[in-house]
Amino acid sequence: MHHFIFPNQDTWISSGSSKIDGTSFKDQNFGRDQILEVKKFFYNNSFDHQTRALVQFSGTDFTELSQSVADGVIPSAAKYYLRLFESEGNSDIQVDYKLAIQPISQSWTEGTGKFGDRPKNTNGCSWENRSNVRGGSAITWDTSGVDVLSVSSSTQTFDDDSSDINVDISNMVNMWIN
Repeated sequence: MHHFIFPNQDTWISSGSSKIDGTSFKDQNFGRDQILEVKKFFYNNSFDHQTRALVQFSGTDFTELSQSVADGVIPSAAKYYLRLFESEGNSDIQVDYKLAIQPISQSWTEGTGKFGDRPKNTNGCSWENRSNVRGGSAITWDTSGVDVLSVSSSTQTFDDDSSDINVDISNMVNMWIN
């Protein structure tokens, strides 16, 4: 049996800045972009900065899943997978790479920004802030660029294969359910 849970919020964050005008992306929000950009950027043949995608699963679907496991409807040995798909036309991606999927320790706000916003939108989470509400105070991450929990992680290695993500995250989901 297959059961699908969709995220209730997602965004991507960047640790870099524009090579054209120097504008920092670290405080910019990309919560309304249609594509989650997970990349390492190189400039003059050396690593410049990275991006991260944040995807949150919560709400009634997740609560019902947790209850179904507790009630024995879903066996405790069930497998859980994160499935994300490459956007069309991503020709500049590196052939061999490894992607780490890790839980984070703090809540965050998706926000309303897009990459092309001028002026940039800082409403929501960014590399520097987990929340930044208009007219309010920014709430920073404990560690710049998201506080990662070291209790569980999953990886997927890509070797000239499809860049679609299909990774077993059972350990993380079981950690959350317990």
